Amino acid sequence: MKRAEVFRDPDVSRAYRHRPAYPAETFEILGRIMVEPRIVLDVGAGSGAIARHLLEHAHRVDAVDPSVAMIGEGRRLPHGDDPRLRWIVGTAEDAPLDPPYGLITAGASLHWMDLARVIPRFADALVAGGKLAVLEVIDTPVGTAPWRAAADAVIRKYSELDLPVVDTTGDVLTELRTRELWVQEGDELTAPVHAESTIDDWLEWMHSTSTHARIRLGARAPLFDRDIRELFAGLGVSRLEFAVQGRVVWGSVGAA
Repeated sequence: MKRAEVFRDPDVSRAYRHRPAYPAETFEILGRIMVEPRIVLDVGAGSGAIARHLLEHAHRVDAVDPSVAMIGEGRRLPHGDDPRLRWIVGTAEDAPLDPPYGLITAGASLHWMDLARVIPRFADALVAGGKLAVLEVIDTPVGTAPWRAAADAVIRKYSELDLPVVDTTGDVLTELRTRELWVQEGDELTAPVHAESTIDDWLEWMHSTSTHARIRLGARAPLFDRDIRELFAGLGVSRLEFAVQGRVVWGSVGAA
């Protein structure tokens, strides 16, 4: 199974809500760099972690994702049924669009796309002065977090890929600059917000990833859960604390 295909699985789409959320300040930054007509294209939208919350700042948001399951989940989440949010099933390369857009957003999703195809498409769809904004959530464990190294070892044990995973956001931005598809104009971090997670929630977060989705782990999924639960029980840890920040990097795009 290709890594991106796991996001079409309904179990993965349900687990996605357990990922750390973008702090509210993230959307204030996006609202500030958005230009008229204040219509946004959110690519690789998933269940709408960006799109649903941008409605406070935009007149309309077009949320594109190839996963029917993700979009179905997004419709059930807060603001997912707002008539100003238009869900579009398809890839960023081929989905029908309705430009012009005053902002295009991509939340840690560009690395799944064919940049040679999507960047010229984005350039054509943006109004003059419109930007492409690339987002990511940065979650930093609070305190010494003695569990982190041990949990990483379990994650590596059950991964079919070489870990740690590369910095996909940093890598894709470097590629955009190297190929002269992108002129970076800004890079902002939100103030950290405190977030807590139960062990059950953290496991669901892991099962929302392309490497540790249940559909990928198969019969090993219960074993992964068992090892993680035993690890935290042995450490006497029942809740995890994080400082969560949103990162927004934006700039102008052009054809290759």
